[in-house]
Amino acid sequence: MNALEFKYMALFNKKAYPEICFKILDDLKEKLPDHLTYHTVNHVIDVANVCNTYIEHFNIGKDMAKLIRIASISHDYGYIISPTDHEERSIVNIEPYLKTVLTNEEIKIVNGLIRATKVPQQPKTSYEEIIADADLDYLGRKDYDILSHNLYEEFVHYNVVSNQKEWLNLQIQFLENHKYHTQFARVNREKAKAEKLKELKVILTTNNF
Repeated sequence: MNALEFKYMALFNKKAYPEICFKILDDLKEKLPDHLTYHTVNHVIDVANVCNTYIEHFNIGKDMAKLIRIASISHDYGYIISPTDHEERSIVNIEPYLKTVLTNEEIKIVNGLIRATKVPQQPKTSYEEIIADADLDYLGRKDYDILSHNLYEEFVHYNVVSNQKEWLNLQIQFLENHKYHTQFARVNREKAKAEKLKELKVILTTNNF
């Protein structure tokens, strides 16, 4: 973990998570590269917490809730190795864990949930829509600027962008093309996301880079 990063976020409803989740979290805490500033353990916990909100809102049954929770904790496991195709790397590298506690059919569901977070998102079930929206929940939240800056630093490290103007254009393009999938997210996140998009466009047109 980056030495400059603040303490780990609290995992809500901790008792609802199977033990495998804590083993995976321990791996992430130990093995995620220090240069990651967005795809950190705190991001993983944030996504899990948002999924927990969805689980409670939609009154999702215990068995499916367990799979969503496992997928939320596991979805960025591949970043231990590389950001490239990290969803597939996550699936491959958590399989030894999953085989000890899940059936083959349950593993397929978890794999589908993890793949649903890949951008551009193409969720195929209502459960996949939940984790897809949870992964990008911050786009319509008050902490957008903080998390966006963290992602910018990470993108600079990986040479995705080289300056603030490139990053601003990338954000605008992404927000213009992104759509939430669940009704819950559309109601609770879309308005703030649209306002942020307008704000970024103003910044782009009024600043000299």
